[in-house]
Amino acid sequence: MSEMLFPPWVIFHIPHDSIAIPDNLRNQFVLTDAQLQQELMKMTDLHTFELFADGLPEHQIVRFPISRLVVDVERFEDDSDEPMAPRGMGVIYKSTHELKPLRIDLKIDERSDLINSWYHPHHLALSNAVDYALKLFNRALIVDAHSFPSIPLPYENNSYALRPEICIGTDDFHTPIDLISTMAKQLRLLGLEVAINTPFSGAIVPSKHYQQDGRVASVMIEVRRDLYLNEENGTLKDDWELVSKKIRKGLLTWL
Repeated sequence: MSEMLFPPWVIFHIPHDSIAIPDNLRNQFVLTDAQLQQELMKMTDLHTFELFADGLPEHQIVRFPISRLVVDVERFEDDSDEPMAPRGMGVIYKSTHELKPLRIDLKIDERSDLINSWYHPHHLALSNAVDYALKLFNRALIVDAHSFPSIPLPYENNSYALRPEICIGTDDFHTPIDLISTMAKQLRLLGLEVAINTPFSGAIVPSKHYQQDGRVASVMIEVRRDLYLNEENGTLKDDWELVSKKIRKGLLTWL
């Protein structure tokens, strides 16, 4: 995929593709090994690195190294700000995708350790990558890369929403209107079903830049999983590279 390179001010954010759970944290989870593997299969955006960013320079990729079941870096740090927290799926998950118990109740210092060890460093890395692009090129685009299951999971707030092959998530301040229209048009020309902000919405921006710096653009791209992998076992389909090329071409059309 390296033949489809992006301008150096484009940053790919890959937050949910890892299944790694550090050995010293395994005892926090109340699931059996088999149950935990099933939960990882349901909740992980498997192979989104390959789809979006494989072959690109390391400085254009910010990838979270462990599973979102440990810490979800796409949630707000404070549960009072996080819409998913009442369902037990704030920054530190308490519930499974079926809204059943996932882990033991953490002490305050245990929660703080997770935030300080994983959440803050990741967001600092993203913020630094944006600052680097701004310094050198006076602009930055974050591509927030995700996937979602073809059938809604019980924890989802909007389980009756349309589930297109591609969902483009936007931010009113940081997502250029022409990016949305150009990318959606190109993806449709390539034969993909596209919707805007459904079933998921929004696009990540570092807090220091959020609604402060118009040079920072961001777009979320969610790919329906049955388009490129076997949802039962997580293996890539034979034509996954074609899907990847279409997604990248859709984005490159705007750039």
